[in-house]
This record gives sequence, structure tokens and C-alpha cells, in this order.
Amino acid sequence: MSELTSIRIGLLGCGTVGTGVLRILAENREDIQARLGAELVVTRILVHDLDRQRDESVPRALLTDDPLEVLGSPEVDVVAEVMGGYEPARSYVLAALKNGKHVITANKALLAQHGPEIFQAATDAKRDVIFEASVGGGMPIVRMLREGLAAEHVESICAIINGTSNYILSAMAEHGASYDAALARAQELGFAEADPTLDVGGGDAAQKLSILVSLAFGRHVPFAEIPTQGIDTVEDLDIGYARTFGYAIKPLALAQSHGDGVEARVHPALVERGGSFATVSAAFNAVRVDSRGVGPLLLQGQGAGMLPTASAVVSDAVELGRSFLRGTSGRLPHLAFLPDGRPTTGLKDPGAACHPWYLRVPVRDEPGVLAQVAKGLGDAGVSVQQILQDRPSEDGPVQVVMMTQEATRSAITGFTQDAHEALWCLGAVQAIPIHEGV
Repeated sequence: MSELTSIRIGLLGCGTVGTGVLRILAENREDIQARLGAELVVTRILVHDLDRQRDESVPRALLTDDPLEVLGSPEVDVVAEVMGGYEPARSYVLAALKNGKHVITANKALLAQHGPEIFQAATDAKRDVIFEASVGGGMPIVRMLREGLAAEHVESICAIINGTSNYILSAMAEHGASYDAALARAQELGFAEADPTLDVGGGDAAQKLSILVSLAFGRHVPFAEIPTQGIDTVEDLDIGYARTFGYAIKPLALAQSHGDGVEARVHPALVERGGSFATVSAAFNAVRVDSRGVGPLLLQGQGAGMLPTASAVVSDAVELGRSFLRGTSGRLPHLAFLPDGRPTTGLKDPGAACHPWYLRVPVRDEPGVLAQVAKGLGDAGVSVQQILQDRPSEDGPVQVVMMTQEATRSAITGFTQDAHEALWCLGAVQAIPIHEGV
């Protein structure tokens, strides 16, 4: 092989993902060179604590705690941000672009919050920002939406994009674990943080969905505006009743394009047990994209963890390297749509979303209560398809479990609010949408 040109990378951060990047670059060195025609070399690594004990794959001679040694170094062509969080990641990325560096980031929170600013800065600097690792780990969903479906009109996205939530619900369904036990085990395995709120509360999935909506539909929908419900309200009772009716409960992120806007939401949902999403287990992710011409496409794989995420970061480095060597940076719009071609209509009213529902209502064991439940549903305009009455424990309430016909979220919210104030209701009403066909 002839003498290779080097693409020089500066790492911002060297935790789990950064260490994985170094391992992949070392272990797959020959394959990467054969694909790229050049060597990917890490020349500087920014860390917070120089004295911290690190994996043996991390060359200590490359470590620095001075950001300028990465962001302003003439020995760095590409900056890979794998530190996470909003700041100082945002400031570092903007400084890297200003200094003429291309940028790779795995930071979905940063892009969901500050994406417009960062992509505008990249455009002004005539540099690329590549971010495959920000959504779905090793699954190439970003590249598929930017390039593979560039000729398509994307109609909808259905995704499991938070491995922690999926692991917990899978453990409850497959092993009979309680929510608390499943969460504790997820933390032991490294799937969940010490504070798991962002994962189990749905915020992580909402950030990722915001990015996917921009790529698929050309609309910027701030993640804070996406209706979000976490899995932390799902009980083992709900897992069991869903199974009785032929469903599994999965943490879904959903988006659909309409002429007057985008419908987007994050919540647990009942999916058919025979469908493809019901079999996505443990910490695995899946994304289904439906488009006008191609139809449904399904990606499934490990959506997080050291090596899947690091693999996506290195793949982005290969893509940038190819452009860099040929002087063709900026050949693709960062978010798939040219700025002048991005639609301006935004998020549709979440209350208008219409689908079947699973309802579980804890009630008093008294004559006439079922009639009162039925009246409440009728007043809200909700029709019932199937109903089950059960008393899981002798000293507990009777559980009235129902599968409804299609109803709007507003109608279901109206029923649950009225039920909470009724004397016959003995606790919170569980309401989970049913998503058919996945």
C-alpha cells in the first residue's frame, strides 16, 4: 500500500464512548485504512482530570486539560465531541467550527437543544457536523434519513430509542421483575444512570425524536414541546393485563407528517405481541420508517453502550475523512433539507391524536359502579371494545380494565380527570395508547 495520508482527530472527552473510539481505531485499523485510503489518528484528547485512572487503550501522552490544545491545534483536522451535556460542549463545538475544524458529535441533548445554532455556525464556516451516534447508537438511522431516503417522502416514524426503558419493561414482562428491581438491575449493568429520570421519564427519547423529526420532515420541533410520558407509571398489573389481551408494552417515540404539521409524542404503548416491535427486547433499539415509495424499513440493534456508539463515531470520522481528502465538505445539508426548503409548520395539537386505548380503573366493590364507569366514558365520548373485571388481591380495589375504540387524547384526559374526582374511583386511572401494526 502507498504512503497514507492521516486524518487527525481531537477527542473532547474520554469516558466510555471516547475509550471505545480508541479501541475501535486500534482494533480495526487495517479495515478503516482500506475503506478510507488514509489513517485515522487521534492526536489530542481533552479530559477534565489528568490524574484519573484510565483504560490501558488510552495513551496518556495525548491527554490535556487545555481546550485550546484541541480546538485551536493545527494538528487536529476533526473534533469528536463525546463528553455529553450542554456546556461546555456547546461552546467547544462552536469554537471548533470557528477554528475551521469539522465536528463529530454523539450528543443528542446538545443537538436537540442547540442544533439550529450549531448547524448555522457550520454552514457559515463551510464545515461539516456529523452526528450518527446521537440517535440509535450503532444503527445508521441518521445516514438512512439523510441519504438513503433522500428521494422519499417520509410519512411516519415509530421507534424504541431508549434502551433503559426497554430493558426495564422487558424485565418486567419476561422475568416478572418489579419496576424497582428492573431499574436497579439496569443501573448495575450500566444501562441506567444513578439518576435515571431522563431515561425513564421519556426526556432522552424526546431529544432523539426531535432530531429524527428534523431529518425526516424538515421541521424543527423543540424536544420540550413534544408530549412525553415516561414508563415510571407502568405497573406489573399493566404488563399482565396487556398480555391477557394479546399485547406487550413498549416505550415508543412516534412521529407522523400531516399537511398542516407534525404529530410527535413519546409514551409507553401497547403493541401486538406478534409484531416486530414486541420482540425488541432488553436494551435493544428499533426504528421503523414508512415512506411513500419504499414503504416500511426497519432497523434494529444496540442503541447504546461503549462499542455501538463508538462505532458510529468512527463511521462518521470515515465519512468526514472521505470528504476531507477530496475537498468536498458540506456536500449534504446537515439536516437533510436545505434551509430555504424546510417547512415552517410545526407541532400539531397533541390532544387531537386519535387511537385505541388501554384503560385500567381501580374502583370500589359496590353495585352500580360499572354503570358509573360506563357513564363517565360515555360522557367523554369514549366507546369500549373489550372489558375485564379483576380483583388481584383480597384487600385491594376491583380493577376495571378496558380496551377502547379509537378516541382522542383529549377525550381520555377528560375521562381520567373526572374519574379522579369520583367517589367510586380508588386511585389513579392508567391510560396507555395502543399502537397497531408494528
